[in-house]
Amino acid sequence: MNIKQRIEAFTKLGDFLSQFNNNNLANKNFSQLNKKYYTDFKEILSNIEIKNQWFTSNHINYSISAIADLLTKNNLTKWINNYQNINNTNTNKTIGVIMAGNIPLVGFHDMLCVLISGHKFLGKMSSKDDQILKKIAEILITINNEFTELITFTDKLSDFDASIATGSNNTSRYFETYFKNCPHIIRKNRNSIAILKGNETQDELSKLADDIFLYFGLGCRNVSKLLVPNGYNFDNFINSINHYKDIVNHKKYSNNYKYYRSILKINKKPHFDNGFLLIKEDFSISSPISILNYEKYNNLYDLKKYLKQNNENIQCIVTNCKEFKNSINFGQAQKPELWDYSDNIDTIKFLNKIS
Repeated sequence: MNIKQRIEAFTKLGDFLSQFNNNNLANKNFSQLNKKYYTDFKEILSNIEIKNQWFTSNHINYSISAIADLLTKNNLTKWINNYQNINNTNTNKTIGVIMAGNIPLVGFHDMLCVLISGHKFLGKMSSKDDQILKKIAEILITINNEFTELITFTDKLSDFDASIATGSNNTSRYFETYFKNCPHIIRKNRNSIAILKGNETQDELSKLADDIFLYFGLGCRNVSKLLVPNGYNFDNFINSINHYKDIVNHKKYSNNYKYYRSILKINKKPHFDNGFLLIKEDFSISSPISILNYEKYNNLYDLKKYLKQNNENIQCIVTNCKEFKNSINFGQAQKPELWDYSDNIDTIKFLNKIS
C-alpha cells in the first residue's frame, strides 16, 4: 500500500464517520459500508456510556465529528506533504502503542500516525476506551484489506521495533524502563492553561468554557488553570460560562463538585462557586474535576517567565494574546489539527526514523 492509497483509505473513513454527528443521519453515498457497519457502529456509540459514565453520548459524538473533520483528502495531504521521507510502501516494522483512556478515542491519532507512515500498528488499549477504536479499525480494513496485516490489538505488548506510550507521571517511570532498549515516545501528565488579559469578550469567554468543560476536563488539552492580571474581576467570566450549568446534573461530576466544595468550606479556603464550578487561587497547573485553578500575574515578563518554568507541564496555551508562540484561540483546545502533536513531539518525524 503506498501513501496515496493510505490517504484515500483514511479519507473514506472520515466520510463514514462524518455521518455520526448529533443528527446521526445515514448518507446514501456510503451504502456498502453502511449496510455492514452503520447500525452496528451506532449501537456501539449509544452503549459506551453504560460501561463508562464519563463518556457521554454528546462527548462521543463530538470526538467522532472532530476526527471526521480532520480526515479529509486536503488535510491529510497537507499534513503528509510536510515530510519528504514518508514511507511510500509498507514497512516490516511494528510500533507498539499504549493508549490512554481519559477521553473518547484519545489514541486514534497515534494509530493514524503509525499506519499513515506505513508501519504495523500493535495497540494496547485502556479498558476505559476499548470498543470504538477497534470497530474503526475493522471499518478501515474493509475499506482496504491490506490493513488486515497492519493492525493488531493486544493485552500485552511484545515483539515490537519501537513504542509510543501515554500514561501518568507514575507509569512513565515504568515505561522508561520497559522501553529503554527501543526507540520510544513516552508521554506524561500535562494540562492546559488559559491566559486572560481582562478585555476578553463574552463570546471569547463562552468559547473558553468548551476548553474547560468538554470531556469534563479530563483531557490534557482541557484548560485546568487561568492566568489572570492582578485585580481581575471574575464576574464576566462566571456569567459567560453559565451555559454549562447543566454539567452538575451528571452524577459523577456532581459527586466531585460536592466533595471539593465541602473540602474548601471546611478548610475555609477562599474560592468562587457558581453552582457547578469551583474557582480557586492555586500554584498548581493540574486541578481536580470541578475545580479551576487561577494565578495572578503583573506583566508580560511574569507570564513569559512562568511559561518557561512550566513548559514541560503545559500541553496548550489558550489566549487571544498574540505574543505567545503556538498559542490557540478560545474554543479550539479540543479541536487539534493533524499536525498538533501531543507534548510537541512530532510523531511522524519519529516514525520515519524507524527503519
